[in-house]
Amino acid sequence: MFTTRPTLHGTFGMVSSTHWLASQSAMAVLEGGGNAFDAAVAGAFVLHVVEPHLNGPAGEVPVLFAPAGGAVRVLCGQGVAPAGASVAHYRSLGLDLVPGTGPLAAAVPGAFDAWLLLLRDHGTRSLEDVLEYAIGYAEHGHAPVENVGATVESVRRLFETEWTSSAEVYLPGGRAPRPGTLLRNPALAATWKRLLAETARAGGREARIDAAREVWRSGFVAEALVRQSGRPTLDTSGERHTGTLTEADLAGWSAAYEAPVTYDWNGWTVCKAGPWSQGPVLLQQLALLPPELPAYGSADYVHLLVEGCKLAMADREAWYGDAAEVPVPELLSEGYNAARRALVGERASYELRPGSPGGRTPRLPALAPAGAGRGAGAHLPARVPGAAGPGLGAMGAGEPTVARFSDEPRVSGATRLSGGSQVSGEPQVGADGVARGDTCHIDVVDRWGNMIAATPSGGWLQSNPVVPELGFPLGTRLQMAWLEEGLPNSLTPGRRPRTTLTPSLALRDGVPVLAFGTPGGDQQDQWQLHFLLAAALRAPVRGGLDLQGAIDAPNWHNDSFPSSFHPRGRRPGSVTVESRTDPGVIEELRRRGHDVTVGPAWSEGRLCAVARDPGTGILSAAANPRGMQGYAVGR
Repeated sequence: MFTTRPTLHGTFGMVSSTHWLASQSAMAVLEGGGNAFDAAVAGAFVLHVVEPHLNGPAGEVPVLFAPAGGAVRVLCGQGVAPAGASVAHYRSLGLDLVPGTGPLAAAVPGAFDAWLLLLRDHGTRSLEDVLEYAIGYAEHGHAPVENVGATVESVRRLFETEWTSSAEVYLPGGRAPRPGTLLRNPALAATWKRLLAETARAGGREARIDAAREVWRSGFVAEALVRQSGRPTLDTSGERHTGTLTEADLAGWSAAYEAPVTYDWNGWTVCKAGPWSQGPVLLQQLALLPPELPAYGSADYVHLLVEGCKLAMADREAWYGDAAEVPVPELLSEGYNAARRALVGERASYELRPGSPGGRTPRLPALAPAGAGRGAGAHLPARVPGAAGPGLGAMGAGEPTVARFSDEPRVSGATRLSGGSQVSGEPQVGADGVARGDTCHIDVVDRWGNMIAATPSGGWLQSNPVVPELGFPLGTRLQMAWLEEGLPNSLTPGRRPRTTLTPSLALRDGVPVLAFGTPGGDQQDQWQLHFLLAAALRAPVRGGLDLQGAIDAPNWHNDSFPSSFHPRGRRPGSVTVESRTDPGVIEELRRRGHDVTVGPAWSEGRLCAVARDPGTGILSAAANPRGMQGYAVGR
């Protein structure tokens, strides 16, 4: 079939990421003798510089990786809620949702420590080697993609009047970044240079990396982060708040390794992070599939996948989180899924229907009621702090980050798409006045067979003011936790907020074959399911998986479940499809009761993927053409 680009093939190394500079920087590390883990770390730090509207060092990252000949592992770079971040504290401030921005939404930063732990334990290069590329782009500049400038324009007034430290970096001379010019972040470059200088005498490679982690936890970086948390900051509540992050919170947390959750389907073993992430949703969707699938791409096929997703996402709302034991074995059991599968009927469901694994009684958050409803305004939270209206714009097709600062009807630089959907990765301003950003992704496989998939996010330039001493902001992941006691995802000190970040690794016959993932908030495991099925079910290309064809295939998402992000609304019965979808399929979906929105032709998903054939050692890679910035490289 025709694809926008070829699926790359080679034997030396492959990288796919959401920005070409990160892909090529990671490839340069491979060319210099580094392995896949060295390359991923270097690429990740470049993503902080070139996609600052999508991720930052004080954000978070889940990583799935497989050392050559070793078992798949999860590296959790999702920080926990600070000791002072309790439901009672936030309720005492008059809040019933965690603000979408500002220091109250900041978890303990996780990304930096996770990347350095990976480098120490599984990499081979020095800290200086992997930071070289990020320092260069931050100090000397890079040509920004359009969406960086568009994001800055969407929050210009906020930066100019409130978050002035952000204006210093992203509105130099009063102008937003734009293509054809150089965007520099000298404060960020200085931070990494100072980090290297303060750890230069630490000893060997591993000792220096540990010394850098200690500087982050208790040195000048920690001191600046805590000072920033204590500064009153305007957030989406419309009020100024200080955060809860302390020196003890930073000193007491580190990234950690875990076993993945896995599910066997049709000869594949799919590996995901645990239910502190969204990861098991992909596995539940696989478990809900019948033995025989309808024809690929047909209305029956899309209907089946959309309805299965609704059931899996309802379970996510009732059962997933870090604040309670999650019955994962029961959720993935054949008996449970056979009963759930029987709920998929001929018509689209408008209900939120969690199951009862092991006979347990499901409980949904009070602001996410079950039941039928129609339209963008259905099942909104009873009170939406800072919202400008009842409708929801992008409805989770990315990651909401900051409320519109004024009551102006439109925001310069933000693109509004028909039906309220969004091109993943582009800043949007919905009817609720919330500007939405997104996430990054990077996959690497090397000639030795090391493989990694990671989805860095958080710490966006729109999430919090830039810490003036450091050149990057705090994150906002706590907005995903509920201010209601007794839920698996209740805001709980020392516990991780449930994240939507969800990279994937897949094995054949016990051997890692495929690493993939996408930005997209709640949509990540919807787009990934379709990608995996497209790669697994369709004819191979050039003797391997048709990665590019699977990425390019028309995709879709639904918003029938509560969004993970402020202001937590849902659109029961909704399905957003790309305009390239067969009109007959769209007509049939509508006949079955789906509330179908036809979005732009290339708007659903930003997938990346790399693969390795264990029989031949041939490596392959592909990247998403949507958004015009993701690239795969390799040889």
